[in-house]
Amino acid sequence: MAQGARRTVGQLVAVLLLAVAVAAFLSVAAVRHGFFDLQVYRGALVWWVHDGGEIYDYLRPNTQYGFTYPPFAALLMLPMAYLSWHAAIVVSVAAGVVTSAVLIWWLLDPVSRRAGWTRWFAFAVALCLTAAFEPMRETINFGQVNTLLLFLVAVDLLRLLPGHSRWAGIGIGLATAIKLTPGIFIVYLLVTGRIRAAFTAIGAATAATVLAAGLFPDASREFWTTALWNTGRVGELAFVSNQSLRGVVARLDPESPSTLAWLTLVAATVALWVWRSRVAVAAGDEASGLALTGAVMCLVSPVTWVHHLVWLLPGLFLLVDNGMAAPPGSRRRRALLAAATIGYAFLISRIVWAYEQDFSGVDGFLFSNTYVWISLALLAFLPVRHPHRPGEPSPEPVDGTRRQPADVVRPA
Repeated sequence: MAQGARRTVGQLVAVLLLAVAVAAFLSVAAVRHGFFDLQVYRGALVWWVHDGGEIYDYLRPNTQYGFTYPPFAALLMLPMAYLSWHAAIVVSVAAGVVTSAVLIWWLLDPVSRRAGWTRWFAFAVALCLTAAFEPMRETINFGQVNTLLLFLVAVDLLRLLPGHSRWAGIGIGLATAIKLTPGIFIVYLLVTGRIRAAFTAIGAATAATVLAAGLFPDASREFWTTALWNTGRVGELAFVSNQSLRGVVARLDPESPSTLAWLTLVAATVALWVWRSRVAVAAGDEASGLALTGAVMCLVSPVTWVHHLVWLLPGLFLLVDNGMAAPPGSRRRRALLAAATIGYAFLISRIVWAYEQDFSGVDGFLFSNTYVWISLALLAFLPVRHPHRPGEPSPEPVDGTRRQPADVVRPA
């Protein structure tokens, strides 16, 4: 057998063994949520379409959970009201897997090409490892929409903006119309000087929202005047799954968490994010802008459940990317690859759940907020790729084309 064929066979065997190992891990570590959120979405839509109820009045039986997304999300999910339960599961899982696979390819392929890895093999390994990533497996098991939102934002930041497309911003706008929190990426475009893309995003979000309002005026009125402000429908702030700064403050004093302390932390975090984002864009590193903004979104949102932390995935990929770009054997390479490994290990471990019932004491404070510390570390220390740093190869944009100068605001 030729050497190339032997190598391919070896890689196939390695992927199969890794897939079996991940499946075994998931059989033990993964929690089966029974597509709980998907049940809420579909239940609300069936109630709305077939039973004549108002979509924002629906609560899943024996729970406080109802449909909390804007009317445009309801419009996109409307076909679910006509699908059987099992068909809805198939559509949800397929959408999550496909959008995740495309995103992983966009993030990993530049690393594979620069490092000289076999591209299909690196992609297969990354897919297996991502399947074990707790936020990803939670997203799939809940039937959540996180990967779709991340995909829409990545279309803009990894494809359209580097190519100077006139359509850059439309993905961010649509993501914002589906769920409001990705609107922070509009702020990202503004603070980094991409005004045209920012207004494209605002226009797309507005058009989608107006379309939904025209089709569903009663539901739109209910959402924007009442449902949006009903914070009791999203869950308990001190719950250990809330891995945001608000969750940290709430767990320190569940009875009366300090709003002032939270707002102070948010202000400091946003200031750090603005500075780092401007540095990243000035360096032409749009992927780091995606990772930094995803991390800050998780930190400053009042509620960031564990499944929302799929937004940390780009940061982990970029740690590997920067590590592989460093000189072989260098301290920088070892440190960055170790950071990626440690961060990934914690984010598959479910460590925060060990403190679900009792997060008091120093150990409770440290470990019940583990994922918050990872988000903060990525925001503060994720390296920015400078195209012309001495001793490093010039990074290529994700589409493999030659980078052109961008109209960006450089930090003072």
